[in-house]
Amino acid sequence: MPNYEYLKEIEEYGRKNKIPILLDESLEYIEIILKEKKPKRILEIGTAIGFSALCFSKYLAEGGRIDTIEIESLRVEQAEANIEKVGVQDKIRVMEGDALDILPYLNEKYDIVFIDAAKGKYNEFFEHAIRLTKSGSIIIADNVLYKGYVLSDYNKHKQRTAVNKLRSFIDMVLNHPDLDARLVEIGDGLIVAEVK
Repeated sequence: MPNYEYLKEIEEYGRKNKIPILLDESLEYIEIILKEKKPKRILEIGTAIGFSALCFSKYLAEGGRIDTIEIESLRVEQAEANIEKVGVQDKIRVMEGDALDILPYLNEKYDIVFIDAAKGKYNEFFEHAIRLTKSGSIIIADNVLYKGYVLSDYNKHKQRTAVNKLRSFIDMVLNHPDLDARLVEIGDGLIVAEVK
């Protein structure tokens, strides 16, 4: 039996150590989608310490699985330790490496794809997400408003590239002919796109 009581401890560790983990209001919104969808297969791009994958695993259909990709070795170790602590090793597979190196080798269809990794690469992640989904699948991208910079006239040099890339990503998704997409202004901004 999974011990989801550890989630609070994992979340507190993440917040205390400034590890990027899903904000409460964003998680609550996504959980509504997962409850309704009861996904069999979830792909997550950006594992961090496994917090969101662990939260999502509660809503998997019988026999369901999450594939999650993480580039940093330390994070992979932490995520795997957390997955073991909660007792859901049979539900979550962590793949270590650069998502753009791993994604081309995946070829199954996922019910949910959750993107929460390098903001400047969302367009490339999305190309793979489209390929790895089917009609009725949902693609969710987190942090698309990037601390509010994306909707402001923010133009500081340091973040300009990421902000511009996110703007073009949002524009592309909202206008994609094969998607029914919306921008949800909660947390740090979510894109939620259903494949037609």
